[in-house]
Amino acid sequence: MRDYNSGIAGEGVDASEGTVRLEPLLGSCSDAILGRSAAIILITLSMFSSTLTLAQEPSKPAEQTKPAEPAKPDQSKSEEQTGPSIVTQAENAAMKPVELFNLLERKSIVFPDIASSTVALSTGQKFQLFVDNSISVHTIVGSILGSLIGQAGDSPTGYGVGGVAYEKRLSSSLARETSGEFFGTFVIASALHEDPRFFPEYNPTLKHSAKYSLRRLFVTRNDAGEDVANMPGLLGPLFGEGLANVYWPDRNRTAGDTLFRYGLDLASRAAGNMFREYWPVVSAKMQHAPPQRGAPH
Repeated sequence: MRDYNSGIAGEGVDASEGTVRLEPLLGSCSDAILGRSAAIILITLSMFSSTLTLAQEPSKPAEQTKPAEPAKPDQSKSEEQTGPSIVTQAENAAMKPVELFNLLERKSIVFPDIASSTVALSTGQKFQLFVDNSISVHTIVGSILGSLIGQAGDSPTGYGVGGVAYEKRLSSSLARETSGEFFGTFVIASALHEDPRFFPEYNPTLKHSAKYSLRRLFVTRNDAGEDVANMPGLLGPLFGEGLANVYWPDRNRTAGDTLFRYGLDLASRAAGNMFREYWPVVSAKMQHAPPQRGAPH
């Protein structure tokens, strides 16, 4: 306690009486937490607004080609084809747009955990997904932005300020992300036979997308395609934050600090799910290709 209090600004310490006044200390801590949370929310909202705007832009018309001459109908098979065709059209008309998955044609370097097929992953593929997620664009960019916010708010306080302090914040942020992915995407998902990927919906509304993104924080699919509790997504970040206390500053290794970081991890995951929900639409528009429909829920 003596070392910790000496590192805090002199407003909270009365040197003449040798006592610590908690009001200024608690006020400064709460201001730092609120400021950091507000900055994260503003950055997330601005990035999501840009993504949503791009997703809602009309796709460019495909290059027109000369239509092929329609094949002449086969009189002998007309009766056989009429029945199934009508049934298929009726089923497609009755199916809601959100009942299909919007799969990527190939794995994304921004969000590698967006599913490109409904086939279950093997243990080796889950390990590869852990590696891909750890070095993905969204992980690196998120760690850079989070470290900048932490640097501006001097959080955690044990790192101090300056260039060396920022390097420590960035490296520890990347280490936390990697350890969380290792436990969640690989170890727990393999042990419980759960699928750590995110399955976006096909053509969702904004309101339904927000509900689905939050729901997928607690519910995922298992290797058989059934909805189960998302233990990899819930326990992975918790184990990662627990391991982070090995290299985290001494004064910031309390249970409260650990749970606070865990809460931020879940909040950022829920916000990231909103980006994942619309990313196949954005990716298809950038590649001028129609989205790929996957299996129904």
